[in-house]
Amino acid sequence: MNTVLTTDVLQAAVADEQRAAKRRLARLHSIGRWKALALIAPLFLFLLAVFLVPIAILLTRAVDNREVSAVLPKTAAALAGRHDDAAPTADAADALVADLRAGPREAVAEVAKRLNYYQSGLRSLMLKTARDVNAADPTSTSAIEKLKEIDERWADPATWSVIQRALPQQTDFYLLAAIDLKRDAQGSIRQASDDNAIYRDVIVRTFAISASVMLICLLLGYPLAYWIATAPPATARRLMLLVLLPFWTSLLVRTTAWVVVLQSGGVVNSLLGWLGLVDPAHPVELIHNRIGVLIAMTHILLPFMVLPIFSVMKGIPPNYMRAAASLGAPPLSAFLRVYLPLSLPGVSAGGLLVFILALGYYITPALVGGAQDQMLSYFIAYFASQVTNWGMAAALSATLLVLVLILYAVYHRIVGIDKLRMG
Repeated sequence: MNTVLTTDVLQAAVADEQRAAKRRLARLHSIGRWKALALIAPLFLFLLAVFLVPIAILLTRAVDNREVSAVLPKTAAALAGRHDDAAPTADAADALVADLRAGPREAVAEVAKRLNYYQSGLRSLMLKTARDVNAADPTSTSAIEKLKEIDERWADPATWSVIQRALPQQTDFYLLAAIDLKRDAQGSIRQASDDNAIYRDVIVRTFAISASVMLICLLLGYPLAYWIATAPPATARRLMLLVLLPFWTSLLVRTTAWVVVLQSGGVVNSLLGWLGLVDPAHPVELIHNRIGVLIAMTHILLPFMVLPIFSVMKGIPPNYMRAAASLGAPPLSAFLRVYLPLSLPGVSAGGLLVFILALGYYITPALVGGAQDQMLSYFIAYFASQVTNWGMAAALSATLLVLVLILYAVYHRIVGIDKLRMG
C-alpha cells in the first residue's frame, strides 16, 4: 500500500514538474516573440511613417472631394434634394453668388478646375462668374437674373446638375474615369466618350510591354543564369560581375545611354551602315518606338531575372543530372524532366519580380518610347506634377495597385510557393 502511494505521489510530482516546465517554456517563447517584435518595431514604424501612410493618403484622394463642398457650402445646402431636370431656383442662385463672393480666389479657382473635370467649359464659366459677381452691385438685381446676364448657361438645368454631382464629399468620378467610365445625368454608369476613353488602352499597353519585357528577360536570363551556375568559380565571378554592372549606374544614365546608342546617328545605325546592311540615309528606327522601349527595359531589368534563377540553380545538386544520364536519359530529356522543374521556383520569382517592376516604369518609356508607348505611370506622373489633378493620379495609382494584387493572387493560386515545393 505504501508503495502504491509513493508511486502516485511521484507521478503527481512529475506531472506538476512537466506542467511547470511547459509554462516556463511558453513564457520563454512569449518573451522571445516580444523581443523579436521590439527589434523590428523601429523598422516597422519607419516604413509605416514614410511609406505606408503616404501611400494610403494618396489613395484616399481618389474618392476625396471635400474641396468643392467646402468652398460652396450654401450651394450644397440649396441643391440638396434637387432633381436633375429642375430649373434653377432663386435660392440656389443666391447661395452660389454668396459662396463665390465669400470664397478665396485660389479656392474658387480650384473648384472651377475640379468642375471642369466633370464638364468642359465650366472652369471658364465659374471664373468669369466669380469675377463678375464680385464687381457687381449686390442690390442692383436678383442673383438668378445676374447669373443669366453673365452667361446664358446658368439658365440651363444641366449646368446646375453638374455642380450638384460635384458637391458630395466622396465621389467615384475619378475611379470610374480611370477605367473609361462615367455617370450620366441620371446617375447611371456608362462608357465615356471616345475622346476621353484612353485608359483601358493604356492599361492593356502597360501589361503588354511588361509581359514582353518579362519574356525577353527570361529567354536571355535563363541561359545566362545556367552558364554562371555551371561555370568554374573564376569564370562565374566574372560573369556575375557583368550581370551586376548595370546596378553601378543610375537608371537615368543607363536610359540616356540607350538614347545615344539607338538614335538615327547612333552607334548601332553607324555600325550597320559601315557593314553595308542599311542605307545611312535611311537608318533603322530604333528609338521613340516600341523596339527601343523593349531593348532599354530589358537591359535594365535583366539582372532581376538572372539573380533569382541563379540562386535556385546554384542549389541544384550536379549529381541529379549525372544520375539521369546514368539511367539512360539523353541530355535534353534530363534537362527538361529533371533540371528545368527544379529551377521553376527561380523562374517564377524572377518573372514576377521583372513583371511587377516593369509595370511601374516611367523614365525609360518617357525617354526612349514614343507617344504610343507611354505606360500608366506616365499618366500618373502627368496628373500629379503637370496638371495637379491628385484625384485622377490617385485613381490611376489605385487601379494599378488593384491590378497588381489581382495578378499576384492569380500567381499565388496557380504557381504558388507551396505548389512549387510539392513539384
